[in-house]
Amino acid sequence: MINKYIFVISVILFAVLSRFLPHPPNFTPISAIALLSSKGFDNIKVVFLIPLVSLFISDLFLGLYATLPFVYFSFILIILLGRYVNKVNMGTVLISSSIFFLVSNFGVWLLHYPNTIDGLLQCYKLALPFFLNTILGDLVYGALLIYPFYILQKRNLMEV
Repeated sequence: MINKYIFVISVILFAVLSRFLPHPPNFTPISAIALLSSKGFDNIKVVFLIPLVSLFISDLFLGLYATLPFVYFSFILIILLGRYVNKVNMGTVLISSSIFFLVSNFGVWLLHYPNTIDGLLQCYKLALPFFLNTILGDLVYGALLIYPFYILQKRNLMEV
């Protein structure tokens, strides 16, 4: 039997460490960590702390940025999404990618573009290549982190 908490914490540590490896922009594990945390823990404080602290610790090393509140808010919304769906699936992962894209780039628009409709459209248009990386990263890390969690649960190989 595999202890559920040890498994979840282990894959989260792996994912956090992977942020320090060379990768395309926005190809990160944080959405998968947020979704896994929302399903892997019952304590609501832990559910929110795991992905946000993981992000913060890696941000301290990688660098802080002006849009940080928008990025963190997007992950709070992703955690809430994970809490309220019955099971995380490809649709949930794609919705989480969209949440991150919309919220984080809204912050980019507010802080770095003319605050007009044209500025907003330009911001989102220029962010589209990053959105593709976000989707791919969320799908890859979602498969690496969340799928094994569900398989172990389904086969009753996970204990609390």
